[in-house]
Amino acid sequence: MSPFAVYVHVPFCPSKCGYCDFNSYAMQGEITERTVAAMVEEIRRSPWRGRPAKTIFFGGGTPTYLEEEQLLRIFNAVLEAHPPIDGCEITSEANPGTVDTPKFRAMRQDGFNRISLGAQSFLDSDLLALERVHKAGDIERAVGAAREAGFENVNLDLMFALPNQSLHAWRRNLDRALALDPEHLSLYCLTIEPNTAFYKKHLRGHLVLPDDDQQVAMYEECVDRTRAAGFEQYEISNFAKPSRECQHNLEYWHAREYAGYGPGAVGMVDDTRYTNLKHPKLYCEAVEAGQPLAFESEHLDPDLQRTERIMLGLRLNDGLDLQGLDLDLRQVRKLESRGWVEQEPERLRLTAEGRHFCSEVALELIG
Repeated sequence: MSPFAVYVHVPFCPSKCGYCDFNSYAMQGEITERTVAAMVEEIRRSPWRGRPAKTIFFGGGTPTYLEEEQLLRIFNAVLEAHPPIDGCEITSEANPGTVDTPKFRAMRQDGFNRISLGAQSFLDSDLLALERVHKAGDIERAVGAAREAGFENVNLDLMFALPNQSLHAWRRNLDRALALDPEHLSLYCLTIEPNTAFYKKHLRGHLVLPDDDQQVAMYEECVDRTRAAGFEQYEISNFAKPSRECQHNLEYWHAREYAGYGPGAVGMVDDTRYTNLKHPKLYCEAVEAGQPLAFESEHLDPDLQRTERIMLGLRLNDGLDLQGLDLDLRQVRKLESRGWVEQEPERLRLTAEGRHFCSEVALELIG
């Protein structure tokens, strides 16, 4: 059986941030242990049990919000069901306020080899506005704890275009992040998603956000500063030291197979994408009753696979592999004339300007 990627969704967080539209819940007590037991059982019953793991990624939510024993119990169930291949990248997301050296050391000893810290900002005023539970100083402490525990691959997530944020403030964030010398940076523009507290505030006019020109300037700052610091941009929002690209996310962007476990987890295997029941209580009840966990699934026919190859592949600096896509050459030439794409034999990639119009380019190419 060929190796594939494995994603594990831990749905719990210390609190629900105002901008967050992920499947996460500020819960504690009996439901967390019940969910951990259900996740272990789901993994043990997996129809793909025995298929090796190419990458493993614990996301959420906040995986490190769990007790150390709970997190490692799920992790060891994954290792048993999906033995990792040599060199397997094994990542856990972490909130800087939910980790310390002993927890990181236990994770490292059990086999985790990459940490992704949800820093978001190094300014306490930003973190307060984002409703994060950690402070700026927690980020430095968390990176130090990860290093002390033996992690040699650390990512920092940061967001720009935050409420009332200036270009100068964003530069200060980049200064603080680069000073910690991480191996990877994920730098995202804040998006206001429906069904979030921020969306409601935005509708009422209570969020003052940077305009389009300011957002472009902040993004260009990401590109310029990371390049000067020795990072290579390999995806629209992701920058890595040489050979430190996130291998798990590359599996997504190349539209390859992955299993998903846990409440709300998404998986894509055998040309079928499925989503597990989202609420922890409903998920647990289904596992305990031996009922199907996927509340929705869809078959990825050739047309949909083509669409997703274009949408995902364009995000990569390497661009699209054109084999089998049958693109309309008139559309390609039109996009080239705008300066948004450039073509090489068998590949099409966005230009630096085109990265600001990725969605528009994708829609033009899909036809």
